[in-house]
Amino acid sequence: MIDVVAGEGALDVLVVNAGTLVLGDPLTLDADAVDRMIDINVRAPYHAAVEAARQMNDGGRIIVIGSVNGDRMPFEGGAAYALTKSALQGMARGLARDFGARGITVNIIQPGPTNTDMNPADGPMSATMHGFMAIKRHATGEEIAGLAAYLAGPEAGIITGAMHTIDGGFGA
Repeated sequence: MIDVVAGEGALDVLVVNAGTLVLGDPLTLDADAVDRMIDINVRAPYHAAVEAARQMNDGGRIIVIGSVNGDRMPFEGGAAYALTKSALQGMARGLARDFGARGITVNIIQPGPTNTDMNPADGPMSATMHGFMAIKRHATGEEIAGLAAYLAGPEAGIITGAMHTIDGGFGA
């Protein structure tokens, strides 16, 4: 991911929307699978954000798609995944301080259940997830993108180091 960002030249906005999921009993999860998830969910966004800041114009925007599971893990087997998503919170807070003098904002969008290939609205966990929600449906990609567009725009120039939960009340 670093090479991709470095090759783009001057940037105004970086949105990192890559992630993977490993669920299961921490006593039996494959350590290599957990390490790969940490590489994708934590290391890649950190290094991409740092490289983007090197290339970024003052006043730029860095937005990372995290998960509500950074705040709340309501079922067994999600400890390693929650670890990766809560790590993004610390990253955003720290990088917001590091890049603030240049007016570069760093924010995390924390979706709840969202209709994706990894978590389809009609998938096997849907009824369980909807049971935790005030609005009992998966979010759409367009809803998440709308929040990203706002955070990338001029009205959000003072918003940084923040987690933006968009979860239908999953974490309420």
